[in-house]
Amino acid sequence: MSESMDERSVDDAHSRPPGVDDATVAALGELSKALETVHRARGHLYSMHQLIGGADATLDRVVELLRAAGHQRIADRVQTDLIGRNVLPGRWTFQVVEEFDDGYFAVFQEVERAAREELAAGRRHLHEAELKQARRTRGRPGHEATP
Repeated sequence: MSESMDERSVDDAHSRPPGVDDATVAALGELSKALETVHRARGHLYSMHQLIGGADATLDRVVELLRAAGHQRIADRVQTDLIGRNVLPGRWTFQVVEEFDDGYFAVFQEVERAAREELAAGRRHLHEAELKQARRTRGRPGHEATP
């Protein structure tokens, strides 16, 4: 692709709207970065949900093995104190992830979206799009501005 054909840095969805200054792009970039971190934390929360569920299911086999080995008291304790136990007061992990999703996570996503709508015509990743433009080597394979 020739230099003149490659002048357009990014697609319209990722170009800075007129009147949006560097400080606003930087602030929205940091807000987006924070949201991405919360997405990662949410993934870890779902991992915890699945891991705790798997551990709870494994305890059935633990009780079976302890009983077969003649350890009734310990098997009873595992069955009554661990199997089906809440991870937080009144909550299993599915309730924790639902509360997180419906509360903090939903509000965070809405605040980030509203900020982009108000300040940058809803456009996402402006900071990253401008970094791409600054860091790519024009005219080189693998450094194209757009797909």
